[in-house]
Amino acid sequence: MSDFYSTGWSIWISAVSVLGIIFCLWLLYTQRGWLKKDVQDTEFTGHVWDGDITELNTSVPRWWTIMYVALCIFGFGYLILYPGLGSFQGVLGYSSAAQVRADQIALQKRIEPVYERFREMPVAAIAADEEGRQIGQRLFLNNCAQCHGSDARGAGSFPNLADNNWLHGGEPEQIAHSIREGRHGMMPGWSATITPAEASDIAQYVRSLSGLAHDPLRVTAGKRGFDKTCVACHGAEGKGNPVLGAPDLTANVWMYGSSEAAIVETILNGRENIMPAQKGILSEDQIRVLTAWVWGLSNSEKSAN
Repeated sequence: MSDFYSTGWSIWISAVSVLGIIFCLWLLYTQRGWLKKDVQDTEFTGHVWDGDITELNTSVPRWWTIMYVALCIFGFGYLILYPGLGSFQGVLGYSSAAQVRADQIALQKRIEPVYERFREMPVAAIAADEEGRQIGQRLFLNNCAQCHGSDARGAGSFPNLADNNWLHGGEPEQIAHSIREGRHGMMPGWSATITPAEASDIAQYVRSLSGLAHDPLRVTAGKRGFDKTCVACHGAEGKGNPVLGAPDLTANVWMYGSSEAAIVETILNGRENIMPAQKGILSEDQIRVLTAWVWGLSNSEKSAN
């Protein structure tokens, strides 16, 4: 947005705001004569209907005029105290962002006692704790369910968090890092160097890695293409690389679909996914409890012991 902002816009907005109030006062002055007239003063417009229905121009009540002027004065005062005149921040220096941050800090202080007993508790113990699971689930529903679903089983382009298949690793520390810092997953498109026919052969080979139906006659050519372009990230055996966030292609887990057409689309045009960082929204204590709940989804036996 800053690319489209200039001092001229600030001056323009300020002028529109101030001149708008001045215009309202001018309009009142020209039409009302300020406080010289009261509601009893009327003027006949000369329009008569049905013989005895006349149209009058009656002045507004004095109280309405006083209120109108008071609101204009209030408008000037507001623009002086609060942001409203372009880039001028107001005498009070108020900003909605600062107010939101202050509210967040106040909320964190108020709920800190709730999380205090989980602070030194191992993640597995939190995942086994009834209250810890309830709090973790509420945190998930409020902050994560929009993408991963209320059951955490994901959807198209959003990973399933309950199947113990992890792009960046499923240990508590790795899950906490994903929540805290976010993730940016990106696979480059190869349309500039791979033809659709070659991508189709590679798709057949990739499907064979997960035991899906494939054309054996095209798998050999597909493996050659895979070894040439895909091994660097997915590994020689296609088992992926958690450091890079490259998925395991032998696990039969697909975020974008396992059909040949879907895989070809991925190979030629690439994919990009962004998980936003939650460190500015959740406290460390909340991230820890949320981590335990997510970890417990695919480690129910460990959390029960």
